[in-house]
Amino acid sequence: MNKNELIQAVAAKTGSSKAEAERCVRALLETISETLQKGEPITLPGFGTFEVRARGERTGRNPQTGEELKIAASKVAAFKPGATLKAAVNGSGK
Repeated sequence: MNKNELIQAVAAKTGSSKAEAERCVRALLETISETLQKGEPITLPGFGTFEVRARGERTGRNPQTGEELKIAASKVAAFKPGATLKAAVNGSGK
């Protein structure tokens, strides 16, 4: 499912217009991004948690030359699914 399909699905489930659903989806994505930029997690009980994780500096290899190189430390956005979502994905939805 891509963003446009998500917008259409939200519009259909809520009975709202596609424009209103697009504003809601855009607002949700912006809010998630802004919250993660602050380093704060977002917990949605039953669905999961969005959080920022630190990745340490590590050594990698250039696949073309085999040369070792340093990969700088960074922060990455991560998602940890909740129990209800895991059950739904595994076919034992509650």
